[in-house]
Amino acid sequence: MKKENKSVIIWLLSGCFLIFVMVLVGGITRLTHSGLSISNYKLVSGTLPPMNEQEWQEAFELYKQYPEYQKLNNHFTLEDFKDIYFWEWLHRVIGRFIGLVFIFPFIFFLIKKKLDKATIKKCLVLLVLGGFQGFLGWYMVKSGLVDRPDVSHYRLAAHLITAFLTFAYSLWVALDLIYPKKKRIDSGMRNLIRLTYAFLVIQIIWGAFVAGLDAGFVHNHWPMMNEGQLIHETVFIEQRPLVKNFVEGRSGVQFIHRYLAYVVVALCVAIWYRTKNRTLTLLQKKGVRWILIVVAMQFVLGVFTLIYAVPLWLGIAHQIGAFFLLATMTYTLHRFSK
Repeated sequence: MKKENKSVIIWLLSGCFLIFVMVLVGGITRLTHSGLSISNYKLVSGTLPPMNEQEWQEAFELYKQYPEYQKLNNHFTLEDFKDIYFWEWLHRVIGRFIGLVFIFPFIFFLIKKKLDKATIKKCLVLLVLGGFQGFLGWYMVKSGLVDRPDVSHYRLAAHLITAFLTFAYSLWVALDLIYPKKKRIDSGMRNLIRLTYAFLVIQIIWGAFVAGLDAGFVHNHWPMMNEGQLIHETVFIEQRPLVKNFVEGRSGVQFIHRYLAYVVVALCVAIWYRTKNRTLTLLQKKGVRWILIVVAMQFVLGVFTLIYAVPLWLGIAHQIGAFFLLATMTYTLHRFSK
């Protein structure tokens, strides 16, 4: 690591941490069903919550005009509304703060000429990803304000995976500066890690489908989907085209998420097995070891989250586990890149 890059690295890693916090709060927002509590989008004035009783009442009256209140929460009092409002407000404020943390230091580093051309290009990609993430947040919330008291699970998945990939790319750019020299490795090993990475991303997307469709509240058994029955006998086919059951049906979505978990674990074990007799650097060894540890922890968290029907703390822990697994996989792939 070059000394002159230290401040840039700290900036990028700070962004990674803030995205992690945002995903954490976003998970709480989803699991507490708080995401539709703020029905309008005000980029600047929306930074402050209601400051007095009149403003709170106005916000509550606005909430009453939309499907979530009318179809699900018409028993809510103002105090109930304040509870769900807090998490969505905090989620949006963190998003705005991340934008400021990125843009102003980026301009400063440009003026001070602390960024080389390659890093500038990568930071511009990050800027686009961050803007797109904000747009997807608005686009997701909009889907729950028309005729249904919930957001589209497709839009939820797009919003979540974009956050994960923005984090991963931020980490990658920081790692490029921390480790400017990379060890050459055979393409077969690198491609195996890439394949595992791709399956992990797909698994995270289906995890978002599970969250968006509340599919974690059905088939709360393991390893069978229904106790005492074979898994393939318990995927309930609903009245829709067969393929759509696996992207829109709760049983089918959970089925895919379960089996992708086995695939991801198997691929992580394959990475460890393929590398155990190879000559690796210390950092490569640590990366592979941590992949194995984190994927095992994440698998166990997934099982208990399912068995106990997604209690808040386990649901959040499972999402954090996915975040750490992606971070570990990103780090390891970087150390095996040429």
